[in-house]
Parts: sequence; C-alpha cells; structure tokens
Amino acid sequence: MKKKYILLLFFFVFIKSFYAQVNLSVYSEVSIVTAGPGTELYEAFGHSAIRIKDPVLGLDLIYNYGMFDFNTPNFYSNFTKGNLLYNLGRYKFEYFLAGYKKDKRWVKQQVLNLNQKEKQSFFMYLENNVLPVNASYSYDPYFNNCATKLRDITTSILGDKLNFSDKNLDRNFSFRQLMDKEIPWNTWGSFGINLALGSKLDQNAAFTQYMYLPDYVYSIFKNSTLFIQNQPEKLIKREDILLDFKELKQEISIYNPFLIFSIISLIGLFLTYIDFKNKKRSKWLDFILLLTTGIVGVLIVFLWFFTDHSTTPNNFNFLWAFAPNLIIAFLIFRQQQQKWLKYYFKFSLLLLIVIPILWIVKIQLFPIAIIPLLILLFTRYLFLSKSMK
Repeated sequence: MKKKYILLLFFFVFIKSFYAQVNLSVYSEVSIVTAGPGTELYEAFGHSAIRIKDPVLGLDLIYNYGMFDFNTPNFYSNFTKGNLLYNLGRYKFEYFLAGYKKDKRWVKQQVLNLNQKEKQSFFMYLENNVLPVNASYSYDPYFNNCATKLRDITTSILGDKLNFSDKNLDRNFSFRQLMDKEIPWNTWGSFGINLALGSKLDQNAAFTQYMYLPDYVYSIFKNSTLFIQNQPEKLIKREDILLDFKELKQEISIYNPFLIFSIISLIGLFLTYIDFKNKKRSKWLDFILLLTTGIVGVLIVFLWFFTDHSTTPNNFNFLWAFAPNLIIAFLIFRQQQQKWLKYYFKFSLLLLIVIPILWIVKIQLFPIAIIPLLILLFTRYLFLSKSMK
C-alpha cells in the first residue's frame, strides 16, 4: 500500500514538473470558456474558465478557478464569516464539458488572438498558479471570483496592449442591479441575497467591474482589442459554440416570497382592523412580528459587524428588521405596559419612513418582495403607537 502511494506521489510530481517545462507549439490555443446558468442558485450566474489546447502535444486542459470542497474543515463557518477559500483546479477539458452536457447548459469558447510568447505566458502563469502553494484564494462573489480572475490574468499578461471595450454595454448599473438581472426578483434566492447585502452593492460599477459576471466577461472580451504592431486588432480570434443548449432559467416557486408576504400582510391587516374596531390588541400577532423581524435584524448585525464579507456592511434593511424588536417581543406581554413603548413604536414608524427615501434615491435597493410586509409593519406600528397607554 505504501508503494502505491509513493508511486502516485511520484507521478503527481512528475506531471507538475513536466507541464512546467513544456513549450507550447504554434498550433496551441488559449481560450476563454463561458458556460450558461444552471437551475441552482449557485449556478445562476454561469461560469468562466480558461482552456489551453495544443494538438501537437496532446494537451487539452481547463483551468477552473471555481473549485471548492464542502469537506474542508470549518467550511460552513468560514463561508458564514466570509473567509471562504476557493481553488484553481486543472483537469482534462473533456471532463469539464461532460459536466455541462449532462446539465444541458450551453458552453462557448473565445480563442484569444495571441502570439506565441503570450500563449506561453498564459500557460506558465496558470501552471504556477495551480501549484498547491498558490492554488487557493480568498473568494469574493463580486470582486474576486472565477470570472474576475480571467479579467485580471489577461490584464496582467497583456498589459498596455489590451484595451477592454464598453461597446454595446448599458452603463451606470450598480453591482446589485447587474445581479438582479441574472436572478428573478421573486425567488427566495434573490430575496435572501438582497436581504443580506448592504449598500456597497448599490455603488455604480465601472464597466470592467461588470466582469464579476461571466456573461460580461464574454461580451466585453468579444468587443475588446489588442494592439499588435501598434495597430488595434480584435482580442478574440475565433468563437466556437461547444454546447448549444437553450439557456436555463431560475424557476419561480408557487410559494414565492411576494405571495407569502402578501398573505401574511393581509392576515395581519385584517387582525389589526379587528383590534382597532374592538379596542383590543392581539399580543400574539405583535410577538410574532417583533420576534421575526428582531431575529432577522440580529443576523443583519452579525453579517455587518462580525464577518469579513465585503458587501454586508451598511445594510439598511435593519430599518425594518430592527434587532431590538427581539427584546420588545417579550416585553409586550407584561401586564403593566411601560409608557416608553409608545415612543418605541413611533420611532419604528420613522425608521420605516426612511426606507422609501433611500430606495428612491438609490442609496440602497430593497427586496421588492418585502413591500407587503412593510405595509403591515407600518400599519401595525401606527396602531400600537396609538393604543399603548
């Protein structure tokens, strides 16, 4: 058994050293590979990778910066804290393509218009990056992911010869608006992401920052140029459709957020009307609303102050998901109601009034699905501020 592992280790080291010394032939190609979206949330944005093919040497490799391992120690806690490590994986392109064929997702490649030296530079860069000491990187879904890596590598190798183009692009989109174009707003995935992420996501993105999404890597590379002998030439020499499937879409569940929150809101508004008419107060309704919004508020505070996620700070969803509600939920059952609770709910009303202002001026866009819930909270807080003695 030990001999077996020693042989495997020797083979692995041999392959590493072999590739490190390979000189690509003139028939080699370096390609940007873009895959269409899948049906799962983590597949919704598609995928980008780099392919190096050399028919003379019999090489056909994919370099994939989207590798992660659920079995990594503390994977879920690190993910929650924003300390998730992704890896560069290198393997045969046929395996990469087979996975997307099985999932019926389209795949396209763009062959870069490179000279021999530039092809070799890409190859050596990637081979150095795939070494165990270099393969891991700190993942950020908006600033350091499988798509931005391709942009940065290309820029690093081609330098001033490269001119990314914003031709045919709609400008002045924020990171959030770009994301929302990829995921239907009335899905739980969209709701969860927009709930957790703060106002940094609402900053306008430079067009090169659009390339955190694979679709924009594809379109920007397609329209970009490379200076060859001081003359602008197309960056892309050739495009190939490798798998031609219809683009998959995220499905909107029957039990979607807007429907669920609308039903909850209608029930809450009806009960508030009954309470107002009978001059009573359904404390259990107040408890549920305050407890739920308080728990969500605590999660927002945790993501804001106690994690390393780059986009969770300054999250104005705290205006409706107010963390102190978690405590107030239990105080409302006291027989002797404290007078200051009336002012607490008046203050809560003011917080809700701020939300449409921030929304209109685009300081932060909120999940559309929470509109029915905001109406319920406003109505209930108004009722409580008047009924508290």
